[in-house]
Amino acid sequence: MLHVLLHMAQKEGPVTSEVMAKAMDTNPVVIRRIMGGLRDEGYVRSEKGHGGGWSLACDLSKVTLRDIYDALGQPSLLAIGNRTESPGCLVEEAVNEALRKSFDDAEALLLARFGEVTLAALAANVRGRAAARKGPRRRLDDAHE
Repeated sequence: MLHVLLHMAQKEGPVTSEVMAKAMDTNPVVIRRIMGGLRDEGYVRSEKGHGGGWSLACDLSKVTLRDIYDALGQPSLLAIGNRTESPGCLVEEAVNEALRKSFDDAEALLLARFGEVTLAALAANVRGRAAARKGPRRRLDDAHE
């Protein structure tokens, strides 16, 4: 969703779920479901009808990656984790216990860093990269073709 939000920051006017879905290679229903959670937190707004779609409703300098993570329901951060495939297995229990603190520490570090990075900082980075390329600005709907 950060990808979509940063494209939206570059675009004037609303962006439809269909355009976002095409850019992210997913279904518009998935986009609407996720954007609904962001709307509930006040980060985006939606407009119905012709010319409608999703637009940013927040000050990007006040929204951190942690805010977005929380608004999305705090999805799992690590692709690896403790196994629970063999309940009662003493080896599995020992390994899980040994790794639990490391996983917890890694997650805490990530979340702390997420709280330091604003959407405005990311948007500025994107603008800097675009200026360095000196090419035409690509639109959200054709940026991933």
